[in-house]
Amino acid sequence: MKVVILCGGQGTRLREETEFRPKPLVEIGDRPIVWHIMKMYSQAGFNDFVLCLGYKGHMIRDYFANYDLHTRDVTLDLGTGGVEFKSSRTEPWRVTLVDTGLDSMTGGRLVRAAHHLGDDDAFMVTYGDGVADVNVAEVLKFHREHGRLATVTAVRPPPRFGEIVEQNGTVLEFAEKPQSSSGWINGGFFVFQREVLKYIDGPHVPLESAPLERLAADRQLMTYRHDGYWRCIDTMRDLEALRSEWTSGAASWRTW
Repeated sequence: MKVVILCGGQGTRLREETEFRPKPLVEIGDRPIVWHIMKMYSQAGFNDFVLCLGYKGHMIRDYFANYDLHTRDVTLDLGTGGVEFKSSRTEPWRVTLVDTGLDSMTGGRLVRAAHHLGDDDAFMVTYGDGVADVNVAEVLKFHREHGRLATVTAVRPPPRFGEIVEQNGTVLEFAEKPQSSSGWINGGFFVFQREVLKYIDGPHVPLESAPLERLAADRQLMTYRHDGYWRCIDTMRDLEALRSEWTSGAASWRTW
């Protein structure tokens, strides 16, 4: 089954990093976040990826075209031009890189990549800037069982501020940056039947607006509730938090 990763946005709220590289190549540890996302899927047995490129897409092409040089020990014979890799391949990935346009919206990128989806009746989709400890194989199982056209993984909003419970000025409870106990948001990690593409009317349609709204109106959209870890990179604060979790060994999304 194909896994589509939306990698074309300009990441304007992370301009400190995305001025120089596309957001999916922003690094956590010594690897781009798109690598972490692909490792999550690969751990669940999904290794066939379609990356929808746009802003600075050539850099993502270069990264995967030279993936062995980035990740394996190698001896280069500058006299003969020979290349000898000293360590074995570690990723059984097939990666299709598709130019889906600089200004396309998320829905339009899916349509432009549709001819690379193969013959499967369904495919998975996620964003190129978010990680989670969600079991994507269970999301797919849930999707197959309910029989509707689309599944979206719903997650809790990330904790950002300390919560105070007070009475007449006296603090009764204080919780530093608690996880929200109510409300769900779109966490990505979708599963779609191919018919979902018919709900997208053009390249400038965000997946998150009319297509999902129409699917909901037709009662063809189901939520898989994930109450575990989920984070995306919207700001430098988000990125610094993920980097800190990785370096401290507390990266909850690392299931491999």
